Amino acid sequence: MDALSGLRVIDMATVVAGPGTGKYFADFGADVVKVEAPDGDPVRRMGWTAEGQIDSFFWKILGRGKRCITLDLKKSADLDRMKQLIDQADLLIENMRPGKLEALNLAPELLWKSNPKLVVLRVTGFGQNGPYSQKPGFATIAEAMSGYSDLTGEPDGAPQLPPIAVTDEVTALVGAFAAMAAIRHAERTGEGQVVDVNLLESVFQLMGPLPAAFAESGYLQPRLGSGIPYSVPRGTYLCSDGVWVAISTSAETVAARVLGLLGVAEDIRFTTFQDRSNNRTDLEKIMKSWVAARSSAEVFARFEEVDAAIAPILNMEEISQDPHYQFRESLIDVDGVRMQNVVARLSKTPGRIRFAGRPLGADNDSEIWGL
Repeated sequence: MDALSGLRVIDMATVVAGPGTGKYFADFGADVVKVEAPDGDPVRRMGWTAEGQIDSFFWKILGRGKRCITLDLKKSADLDRMKQLIDQADLLIENMRPGKLEALNLAPELLWKSNPKLVVLRVTGFGQNGPYSQKPGFATIAEAMSGYSDLTGEPDGAPQLPPIAVTDEVTALVGAFAAMAAIRHAERTGEGQVVDVNLLESVFQLMGPLPAAFAESGYLQPRLGSGIPYSVPRGTYLCSDGVWVAISTSAETVAARVLGLLGVAEDIRFTTFQDRSNNRTDLEKIMKSWVAARSSAEVFARFEEVDAAIAPILNMEEISQDPHYQFRESLIDVDGVRMQNVVARLSKTPGRIRFAGRPLGADNDSEIWGL
């Protein structure tokens, strides 16, 4: 039996964050029903698509394990069917702007009258209340306003945005955890509740101690390229044979061993973390020159000798050929689509991907929960 067998989820969210939460529930055995408007979730048309296919790889991944139906909630018959489905669900996932669910006559307070245990996960850009709650919310906006973009980029360059859906993926994980916490409460008490998750505060969590540092001393972290304040040296470096490597010395003991490799273990500029941080530019130049003078094979061998952290910079082609990824089956083919496997490995109730995202309305004629 799967970990979430018997759990019923209605996923009426669109794009990445909300449907990403539904994906995690489906991976572990919940019966997830994806409810789409007649023209489908926009993510079906976003990004790359296999030759001869209509639906994107994004959809094939985000829609995996979900049954798919279409409903036009502006029509009373379809709205009635939606309410009937919700009456039997444990979790409803939606990502409309605050007030839109209420405008459809699907306010949580109304839904609880016939399904008091229902958990309603509401995923938005800025949350259900506050000065920005009615603003359009996308990951780009959250990354700009959370401090993420201000920190990202080269010291003399412009703020940068991430090239992947970092914020959406983080929000999906937050949503899945929070929804499970609310479902646990509902199982114990019979009381459903609203789970208010938003993109801005989800990615803001990645800022770690930076708000505390600012409150204490006014510290504003500068852009450091691949560097971070609490690990020096740390970054990406080019070997003499054209191979890029990533190096980190977050632990003081590791930093000491790397300084020994560089021949600067006794240099008073680098004795303590604070010394290294104050002399970051000098130490990074030494690190860069040391790596540049050696082949990747020698660099890896020398780092392994002193048990220091180092890794090659891999692209998708290299990842597909990497023995560790292959051993762990981190990538699998599902219905002809290569995708990441279930990421968390449970020893007793492992997750599984039953099928890739289905065509629009694939289950319109199927019986769902007796309806």
